[in-house]
Parts: sequence; C-alpha cells; structure tokens
Amino acid sequence: MLYYLFDFLDKQFDLMGASVFRYISFRAGMAAVISLLITIVFGKRFINALRNFQMGESIRDLGLKGQMEKQGTPTMGGIMIISAIIIPTLLFAQIGNVYVQLLLITALWMGLIGFTDDYLKIKKKNKDGLKGNFKVIGQVGLGLLVGLVMVMHPDVVIPELGGMGIEDSSSIVTTIPFFKDNEFQYDWLLPYFLEDYTWLIYVLAVIFIITAVSNGANITDGLDGLAAGTSAIIGLTLAILAYLSGNAVFAEYLNIAFIPNSGELVIFSAAFVGACIGFLWYNSYPAQVFMGDTGSLSLGAIIAVLALVIRKELLIPILCGIFLIENLSVIIQVSYFKYTRKKYGEGRRVFLMSPLHHHYQKKGWHEARIVTRFWTVGILLAILTLATLKLR
Repeated sequence: MLYYLFDFLDKQFDLMGASVFRYISFRAGMAAVISLLITIVFGKRFINALRNFQMGESIRDLGLKGQMEKQGTPTMGGIMIISAIIIPTLLFAQIGNVYVQLLLITALWMGLIGFTDDYLKIKKKNKDGLKGNFKVIGQVGLGLLVGLVMVMHPDVVIPELGGMGIEDSSSIVTTIPFFKDNEFQYDWLLPYFLEDYTWLIYVLAVIFIITAVSNGANITDGLDGLAAGTSAIIGLTLAILAYLSGNAVFAEYLNIAFIPNSGELVIFSAAFVGACIGFLWYNSYPAQVFMGDTGSLSLGAIIAVLALVIRKELLIPILCGIFLIENLSVIIQVSYFKYTRKKYGEGRRVFLMSPLHHHYQKKGWHEARIVTRFWTVGILLAILTLATLKLR
C-alpha cells in the first residue's frame, strides 16, 4: 500500500524521497525490519494472550531428556510469523503482482489448516488434531491452485534462459542445477502426442512439492528454534535467487531464467526471513512459545511456492536438505520396522528414534547443540545452492 502511495506522490508532486520506494532493496530492507519489530515488540503480549487463552502445548512423553519441562508452553505462535510476513508485504510490495498474491494466499491457506489442527489438539482435547486426510486435501487444493495459476495466468511468463521471457509457449520450463545447458521442459516427460497435457504433469509436480516441503517443515519442528532457524536460512537463499531471477542483467550473465516481475518476491522473502528470525527471539532454547502446525505447515508451503515461482524447484532437495533428511528418516524408520516385523516377527529400527533430531537426543546430545549443528548444515546447503549458479 505504501508503495502505491509514494509512487503516486512521486509522479504527481515530485515529492522528495518518494522515489526511494521504486527500489526493491529499500523496500525489502524495510519489510525485514518491520517484520522483526512486529515479532519482537508484540511477541511477549501475544505469548501472554496465548497463555491466558490456555493454548498450551500438550506433550506426549517419548522418554527424551527435558521433554516434559515443555508441558504447557504456549503454542500457535505461527500466527505471529504469518502476521509478521503479511503486514510488511501489504505495506511495501506491489499487491497487484500475481506472485505476491500467490504467496499471500499460501501463507493464509496453510496457516488456517495448521490453526485448525492446533485448535483441535488444544481446545478440543483431540490428540490427533485435524485428520491426516483433511491436511492432505488442503495441501492438494493449494497445489492445484498454485499449479493452475502458474500455467494459465496471463502475467506468468514462460521464462527463457538469459532472455526476456517468451509469452506464447506450450512448454513449461524450469532449470536444472549443475548443467551448462540447464533448461528443462516438462513436456520432455511425455511422448510427443501427449504434449498438450504437459500442464497436468506440472500441476501434479506442484502438488507433490508443496505437500512434501510443508510436511518436511512440520516434521522438523521438533526442537526449539530448529524449524524457524532452518526456514530463515532457506528464505534468505530464495530471496537472493529471486532478486537474480527478476533482474534481466544478472539473469543473462548467470544464464538463468529471467522471470519478469519476480523481483517483488524479494520483499516477501525479506519479510519471511525477518519473521523467522524475530520468532527465534522467543522460540530459541528454552522456548517461550512454539509455532505449532500453524507456523510449520505455512513455512514449508511458502518455501515450496517461492522455489516454484522462480523456477528453482529442482534445487529443493539441496536447499531444503534438512527437511528432506528429516522426512526420509521417518519413512526409512517406519518402512524398515514394518519390513523386519513381517520378516522376523519383531520390528527393528535404523535410528534410535525418528525424526532424525530425536535420534541425536537419544544419543545424549543437548537440544541446543543439535539445533546449532542442523543450522550449520543448512548454511552449507544454502551455499551449495547458490554455488550451482556457477558450478556447471
């Protein structure tokens, strides 16, 4: 909103200083600062409000050291994160931008699903919360919406590597890391006589990616500060990639897809990073508040949609490696347990406990140590992700 106001003042009255709102860097910096202030300044009041409404976490005893001490800690702190993302975005981004609109919808959509799950667990004393089927339906619905918008919306331009974009193309394009000729067209996945259905393959891919990443973030949210810190690292990396993809000069130099109007995503990403870091003020060990599914599901979905919009979805396994390994640890543990129980009559485990962060807790590592190590790995993965721009 402020962008449009100052743009009007600059054009009509040549107001001194109003032109600074034209610069993405300025608006991104302001969005980050405002999101930080929202979470830090209003965080304590919000936590007290959650405590007054008796929105305390119910902890299931898994035999982990220090676990039961967290009983009653306020949860649903994801509302803080979502608010700190949306408010600066509305103030400083171009709201008419289709990519910004998609991300705002994503934050609210998955936030509502997570809120419903948290509410049922806490207030309705339903230990399972929202049934898994309903969560999946919500994730699939969001993926369907995002996929169809990316395919059909007139403002979504099919990118051309190092070029200015091509508006009329039946192919849906993304980029492959580590290859010089890094253009990948989704119609390559189909025989030539089915190329008209490429959009369907793309929509299915979008649904899978959003579901996988949002669940990965949800599983990762098991230690104080782990999901928020990891998400901040990923968000900062995506902000850099969005800035490069939205700048024709940088895109041509780096031979990556130039995506017109995607530069506005830097403002959203900056607010996202600011919100995650600000939330850590209260969520780092020992946590005064948990984000709950309200936060973790929405953070994962936002990361997925950001990567999809800037055509970097094939970098997700690297950039979101923490989420991936946490997801895989659960799949491996459950699959191996079922297999060995069927074969030997007794279930056996690969890890002491899954997800992976609980494995290290069982080994006696302190919670803060585990989180710091995971953050370090996340930073290394982020650096590797950015290095793919030149490692080909």
